[in-house]
Amino acid sequence: MTKRERHIYAAGNTARGYRTFYDSVLEGIGRIYYLSGVVEGITSPIIESIGKEMGRKIEQVEWIHSPFENGKYDGVILHDWKVAIMDSSYPRLYRPQAPGVIEIHVNLQTALNVDLLTPYAVQIAGWFDGIDKKSQEAYAAYGEALRIHDEWEAPYIENLDRGKADQVTEELKGLLFTGEPLNKTAHVRRMYLGAATPQGPVDHIMKLTDHLDKRYFIKGRPGSGKSTMLKKLVAEAQKQGLDVEVYHCGLDPHSLDMVILPEKSVALFDSTAPHEYFPSKPSDEVVDMYERAITPGIDEKYADELFDIKARYTQKMKEGTAALAVAKELRDQLNAIYIEATDQQRLKAVAQAIMSRLARM
Repeated sequence: MTKRERHIYAAGNTARGYRTFYDSVLEGIGRIYYLSGVVEGITSPIIESIGKEMGRKIEQVEWIHSPFENGKYDGVILHDWKVAIMDSSYPRLYRPQAPGVIEIHVNLQTALNVDLLTPYAVQIAGWFDGIDKKSQEAYAAYGEALRIHDEWEAPYIENLDRGKADQVTEELKGLLFTGEPLNKTAHVRRMYLGAATPQGPVDHIMKLTDHLDKRYFIKGRPGSGKSTMLKKLVAEAQKQGLDVEVYHCGLDPHSLDMVILPEKSVALFDSTAPHEYFPSKPSDEVVDMYERAITPGIDEKYADELFDIKARYTQKMKEGTAALAVAKELRDQLNAIYIEATDQQRLKAVAQAIMSRLARM
């Protein structure tokens, strides 16, 4: 069997605040190690070291990326063993299932030299306060961007032929859902397509879909029915008993950007900015909702209004990214103090204890 590594986002800096899909992503995981008591600058390297070491022994590894800093991890799932190693530092929240049985809390404060941290107590509190304030500024800017995006959608929604949009959906249903429904309950797993990060929008679409037999690149404009179509396809897949991976929009969690049907080896995704891609394999196919369902000439008719809307939207997105970048600088300062006060040998011992336990599974 070929090793599969997946890269996903389960949390996001969205127009509706910090929102997660951890309950869905971790559903069915039999044991979750929560690393607590410190900051993400300490937890992410441990998650990475355990994931890489234990990943050599299994076939399916899933990396959960942090939306706060590119290249850092909120968790890793070792699917063969139904085990996850997760960061539980601020602001991540988890709903307990069975503490001590499913959730194992690993307190990393035992590796901290508190005497080295004490002189920075006021400064540490200030960093946390600053991180929260800048994060809220980002969410407010993204909220404004989403409101402007609604303006952007308006002319297309007004000129959307819903009958034609429904026809496209029905055509895809006919291609995807052939045969009798499966005699099982569909499993629906929800996460994010990408994330708004301090470096701008990031996604892993190509890594998630490259191995699939069929990919539908859904083109169009805001308000041309892309998300609505994906929601209808998810509902139909559930009726058919097919498992579904549902990828929500990183800006608006209420909207969908991608659906993967693993049992069909098919992906359908919104292939417009900021996650615009183009077919690269013979089996790839474009579905253009603007051409199929929007009254011709709308781009030209509303060109001036759309230019203004896009400019305002882009500005608000830049403001959100800039606020996240400042929050990241504060996080870096906070992390540096904690790393300096940490006994790295004790951290390695904790990581080794977890790996030794996993090796006996």
